[in-house]
Amino acid sequence: MKILCIGRNYAEHIAELQNERPSEPVIFIKPDTALLRDNEPFYIPEFSNDLHYEVEIVLKINKMGKNIEAKFANKYYEEIGIGIDFTARDVQAKLKEKGLPWEKAKGFNGSAPISGFFPKSEIADMNNLNFRLEINNEIRQNGNTSMMLWNFDEIIAEITKYFTLKTGDLIFTGTPAGVGAVKIGDRLTAYIEDRKMLDFEIK
Repeated sequence: MKILCIGRNYAEHIAELQNERPSEPVIFIKPDTALLRDNEPFYIPEFSNDLHYEVEIVLKINKMGKNIEAKFANKYYEEIGIGIDFTARDVQAKLKEKGLPWEKAKGFNGSAPISGFFPKSEIADMNNLNFRLEINNEIRQNGNTSMMLWNFDEIIAEITKYFTLKTGDLIFTGTPAGVGAVKIGDRLTAYIEDRKMLDFEIK
């Protein structure tokens, strides 16, 4: 399986990082070794002194598809979860300065903690879905999918122009404003609506 990620999909997050607003979705990939499951602790890697959290809604693909039209995209996932796109911001800045790929900053071991998944049928409106991240019981990120530049169906349509989706693939759909650094001892809890989905410690 593969992890496909969408960058710069919330306008306020683009602004806070002073990035250029893209004309199409920014796509990057994490390897399966980035996954961190079952609320296992996240260990800050030695190569970064500025490790940032980014909470995101995650789609779990349920069948193979390519060149999928947006109007059919909702048939390709039945379950959703939540995840953290951990980013070594200092490493990323150096790579971006040189025009190099981001993989070392985004795809390192354990950089994609994910929750379990539940049926999207339990959500009344996928385009009006609240989610949030708390650190030490303080809300740091508070998002709603209505704020996305590209919705879930448009993301799937764009990704499958280039990459065939397979059963079990995961799509991280972008993060709202409020990103920041974590430190040893922090406890991260992530929610979809009022359903606690993630609860783990930084070590």
